[in-house]
Amino acid sequence: MEQPLLGAAEIRDLAERAGIRPTKTLGQNFVIDPNTIRRIISTAKVRPDETVLEVGPGLGSLTLGLLDAADRVVAVEIDPPLAKQLPETAQRFRPDKADRLDVVLSDAMRVQQLPHKPTALVANLPYNVAVPVLLHLLAQFPSLTHGLVMVQDEVADRLAAAPGSKTYGVPSVKASWFAEIAKAGVIGTNVFWPAPKIRSGLVSFTRRPEPLAEVDRSVLFDVIDAAFAQRRKTLRAALAGWAGSSQRSGHILEAAGVDPALRGERLDVHQFIRIAQAAEKDRGEKLELDESVATPRGSSLGDKPS
Repeated sequence: MEQPLLGAAEIRDLAERAGIRPTKTLGQNFVIDPNTIRRIISTAKVRPDETVLEVGPGLGSLTLGLLDAADRVVAVEIDPPLAKQLPETAQRFRPDKADRLDVVLSDAMRVQQLPHKPTALVANLPYNVAVPVLLHLLAQFPSLTHGLVMVQDEVADRLAAAPGSKTYGVPSVKASWFAEIAKAGVIGTNVFWPAPKIRSGLVSFTRRPEPLAEVDRSVLFDVIDAAFAQRRKTLRAALAGWAGSSQRSGHILEAAGVDPALRGERLDVHQFIRIAQAAEKDRGEKLELDESVATPRGSSLGDKPS
């Protein structure tokens, strides 16, 4: 028998008990519609043997549904009153499953360790930090194999965008380095308290089983940032500051087999990888050249002038 989920009355009662008013600063919009919770969990394809990571559990409407669907839930909450109340809510509404909930009081942008390795991420992410939180968690917890996040609808479009589209940009490329991304639906405003002014979007991801290539991720992400910082410029010009000069950026792009006259919005993640690899190779060759000039053949650092 399916257990009941929290509705508007229960959510407002829990908020009153804890003395909580939703704040824009923390991006708090609590889901008050049980059918939306069921839709999220169904779309996320949570398995009964999984440990699910939830970010921003708030008053626990999604948390209870995840406890019903998964083996364990690790909830990361930044707001102390909410973090304190969540175990009490689980004990009140799911007494037989409350011991399978771990609450971590932390900023999701800074969390480094969790009490259990999560295999799935299912969360209603705060609008103002959704992309950096998602990228941080994917980088920090390689055990995450799939997930579904609810974000601002416009952000959902950006994350799932393909090269050449107007919404394609830094989030699109960086997310695709980690996983295959797809938009999985739209959520209206009336299922939240307080109701946001804009719709939300569901974004699903499946982590790639292997990295796309051997490349320094920090170099790759620097290239991506530079390419879109001035997205109307050609790559030669946009990457000039990052490379040190337009001449060197042109050399790196040509070595990568990428047309320097293109704009970043035309490139997929594989082309950005080639640029990062060419840059690493160019840097290595430059270091070797500098060392050979500083230490000519036939000499040693211990030689004394005659």
